[in-house]
Order: sequence, then C-alpha cells, then structure tokens
Amino acid sequence: MKKGKIRLFGIPLNQKTAVRWKIYLDRARMYIGYISFLMIGFVFLNSFQDKEIKGVLAEHKWWIYPLVMVLFIGLSLVLGWLDTVLGMRKEEMRNYSEQNPVMMEMIEALNEIRKGQKELLEREGGQGSINR
Repeated sequence: MKKGKIRLFGIPLNQKTAVRWKIYLDRARMYIGYISFLMIGFVFLNSFQDKEIKGVLAEHKWWIYPLVMVLFIGLSLVLGWLDTVLGMRKEEMRNYSEQNPVMMEMIEALNEIRKGQKELLEREGGQGSINR
C-alpha cells in the first residue's frame, strides 16, 4: 500500500493540523460556554412554577433579567478572583507542567545547565559570575 498524504477538503491532515484544529475547537468551546451560561440563567428565571413569582418576573422582566445576569456574572467574577487568590490556577498549571513531557525535558535541561554553571564556578575557585 502506497503511503500518501491524507487530505480533507484540500487540507493535509497531520499532527500539526490536528493540534491547530483542537486549539480552535477549545477556544470555540469557551465562547459557547459563555452563551450556555446566559441560557442557563434565562432557563432558571423561566422555571418558576409559582404564578405570583412568574407574574412578577413577566411584569418586571426588563430590569429583573438584566439584574440577575449581572449578579450571576458578578458572582462568577468573585469566584474566579477567589480561585486566583487561593492559588488554585497556579497549582493547576504546576501539575499540568509536571505531566507534560516536553515541559519536563525543558526543566531537566535547565537543571543540567545550572549544574554545569555551578561546576564551572567551583573549578574557577568562585571567581567570576554567571548572569542568571
């Protein structure tokens, strides 16, 4: 069987293309998540079964709906800020980098460079300095 390049709509399919498309899909998923967030808010407001509450919502929907959306967004911002202050994102990124083989190779290479610098300084008797 002859090995040829696979093409989809004239675009060669390879690892770089697949990764680029995955990044595009991940970015789009984030924006779709924002739309879903707003839709959940509207569904929540329309899910009340009590006729009095439904009546109040229908009568004042031009200020209640935006107010609830602003409260949802404000609460989300506070939760995001709290997540940042507690260092959750930093710890997530540290864990991701420890599981990423490319990042681990870079860290190991940096450690070898530092070790070489230290050995060089020790051989020179501590004279001179290496910029960090």
